[in-house]
Amino acid sequence: MTRSEFLTELRKALENDLSGSIVQENVEFYNQYITDEIRKGKSEEDVLSMLGDPWILARTVIDAADGTDQSTVYESGSSTYGGYENDRGRTTEQNPYVHTFGLDTWWKKLLLILGIIMIVVAIFAVVTGLIRILAPILVPILVIMIVIRMIGNRRG
Repeated sequence: MTRSEFLTELRKALENDLSGSIVQENVEFYNQYITDEIRKGKSEEDVLSMLGDPWILARTVIDAADGTDQSTVYESGSSTYGGYENDRGRTTEQNPYVHTFGLDTWWKKLLLILGIIMIVVAIFAVVTGLIRILAPILVPILVIMIVIRMIGNRRG
């Protein structure tokens, strides 16, 4: 297996469970990792055999993203990618204490839509409840004010 085949398989394995930016970040990380190991004198074949099956590696990355198996993804127990720089010069370290909720799957989008609908329904229920409570008080006051205004207009 070549580097490009490995990275393609890794991308395919990650795409179903992670957002596009996280998939890209991981593919860039492993591409940079392979490059760094080759620079250290290892052959591409040795590096790829050390990494193993891209599908198993992807499962480990996905488990780490879920928070179920973080220690096996990172080298030597570190909680970051080791600070490798990707092609754009950014480091790919991640803060393990920050969790972002991305709308990367259909069920997360559906939950968001349902949540918004529930909030709108709750606001509507509160407003109509207030109208029901205040209507017996406000309607007679409005009728009295209209009658007083009509009487006042006849005299003047």
